[in-house]
Amino acid sequence: MEFKEAKEKAADLKEQLEYHNYRYYVLDAPEISDYAYDQMMQQLIALEEQFPGLATPDSPTQRVGGEALSEFQQVVHSVPMLSLDNSYSHEELKEFDKRIRKTIQEEIEYVVEYKIDGLSIALRYEDGRFVQGATRGDGYIGEDVTQNLRTIKSIPLKLKEEIDLEVRGEVYIARDKFAALNRKQEEKGDTVFANPRNAAAGSLRQLDSKITAQRPLDIFIFNIQQVDDHIFEKHTEGLDYLKDLGFKTSPYEVCNQIEEVIDLCEKWAVKRMDLPFDIDGLVIKINSLRQRDALGIKSKSPKWAIAYKFPAEQQKTTVQDIIVQVGRTGALTPTAILEPVRVAGSVISRATLHNEDNIREKDIRIGDKVIIQKAGDVIPEVVRVIFEERTGEERIFEIPKVCPECGAETIRLAGEAVTRCMNSACPAQLRRGIIHFVSRDAMNIDGLGESIVTLLLDQHLIQDAADLYYLKKEALVPLERMGEKSAQNLIDAIEKSKGNDLDRVIFGLGIKLVGARAASLLAEAFGSMDDFIHAGYEQIISIPEIGDKMAESIRNYFLEERNLMVIEKLRRAGVNMEVQKKALKAEEQKLEGLTFVITGTLSKYRRNEAKEMIERLGGKVSGSVSKKTDYVLAGEEAGSKLEKALELGVSVLDEAAFETMIQ
Repeated sequence: MEFKEAKEKAADLKEQLEYHNYRYYVLDAPEISDYAYDQMMQQLIALEEQFPGLATPDSPTQRVGGEALSEFQQVVHSVPMLSLDNSYSHEELKEFDKRIRKTIQEEIEYVVEYKIDGLSIALRYEDGRFVQGATRGDGYIGEDVTQNLRTIKSIPLKLKEEIDLEVRGEVYIARDKFAALNRKQEEKGDTVFANPRNAAAGSLRQLDSKITAQRPLDIFIFNIQQVDDHIFEKHTEGLDYLKDLGFKTSPYEVCNQIEEVIDLCEKWAVKRMDLPFDIDGLVIKINSLRQRDALGIKSKSPKWAIAYKFPAEQQKTTVQDIIVQVGRTGALTPTAILEPVRVAGSVISRATLHNEDNIREKDIRIGDKVIIQKAGDVIPEVVRVIFEERTGEERIFEIPKVCPECGAETIRLAGEAVTRCMNSACPAQLRRGIIHFVSRDAMNIDGLGESIVTLLLDQHLIQDAADLYYLKKEALVPLERMGEKSAQNLIDAIEKSKGNDLDRVIFGLGIKLVGARAASLLAEAFGSMDDFIHAGYEQIISIPEIGDKMAESIRNYFLEERNLMVIEKLRRAGVNMEVQKKALKAEEQKLEGLTFVITGTLSKYRRNEAKEMIERLGGKVSGSVSKKTDYVLAGEEAGSKLEKALELGVSVLDEAAFETMIQ
């Protein structure tokens, strides 16, 4: 076949394949069989292999994924991807309506859309061709995930008009597709996903787009961010236009009164499980774009829109058993084993019961019928016992008198809510302690997750955290699912961690009551591990923010010979035992005397990284907002702390403003 003929044939096949993609993935109304579609796809693949110049970026064959990336590049959003204020009651919706009507003295239309429980992204088209896609990030800067988004078949690679356009949408996984995905994970022996949202987010952030292509991702487009040569009067006109271009757009309803909106909220709070995908609320927007302009925006959210969050979904289930888990400090945490039940998008089979007092207060017994929910739609909790369904066969749970892991005596100290195993050599404490030591906020050793730590302990390759630094590659290679490359990567990561600063080492030791902030203060105050070890109680308690209980805990820790032996092994292995950070000049203490509170999810930093930066520049980070707070650094989905800051008139910074401040 000549190139000209092949080009014409390929163009025809591309057009047909995109049409059938649209019928199948957007309209859910296929016209041909899967076999017929596959036959056309194979013809196009063969043509592109014979004539590589035909494999254009908008070809349907490009949805299978390309070369793996080493990292995601940052994308500055041309239009900020704002978040929404949340409401949780009908009264709050009425207050929203009142605020709107104070400014808009004319008829108002509200557009009500599903609040899809997924991942927000922006898509950019040039001359009708998809050229870039990015995650929301902090609303101003996101990550370039173009190659992964190309694999989503409901995203058109070529529009029906040659237009420059940017849209916003929500990537998600339908519930039935999620169930099938987890079945495949189980069959392969891989970890199953917690819920559809986590699976979607993880799939979209794969460095290898071939993996993303295997995941059943879908999308709803819900907004025009930017468009050339088109003017709309209403948001719904824009959605209808997007649908005509070939997008799968968000379903909507239009209401003239807030009471109609409230009726819809009540309806979908009950019927949300009838939908094939998860929603955690509804989004209410002003339809008129002119009225939106009159209302304007706040620093992080528009004044013309609000999200109504459904009350936490509750389900009935049975407490089949109560087991006890032993933490790194010896704390015994009772956990309810539940008859599996689906709650807020994921199957729940266990819930922490926190401590003995909580069990007694709620009178939870083995065999009880209970109501559970996910606190904040995230953490499973037992809300209450259904006492009227008790049969008399339920069993009262007692915290064990001996540790279920090592058999040592358990003790509940005066003034504490938890019962503890007092054996510092308890296998469970050792395992949890090592997992804490290698964690991101401590020594940050990549590749050393819980399963690998457990494997190393089971194979008797380590007995404590210090033994990690004496591992040999030859001993790791034969381990299950390890191999030459993984073993070398792990050895390299362990070696790299030797250079961590002293505060990370102190935090990694897992001294009871000593968190990351306290570890930083202690490292700064003593300068070396030796001086810290030999510091007296009075020296320790004289450090601001270090209380008597923490000081006592520190001294008790160093009285145990075994702990000193671990530190000595770390020293011999070459782990840094001194403060490395150079003292900043006075003019570099830009944040001295300022108190910050960090809330929400930051896109460019982890919270502890932002905290370290603030403290390194002389500032202080607090856990709660008060009149003494100077600034609140707010990330995505900031909650009550942001609201408190606005109420008190505390200055709020986004990440861009924060970076400007510290430069």
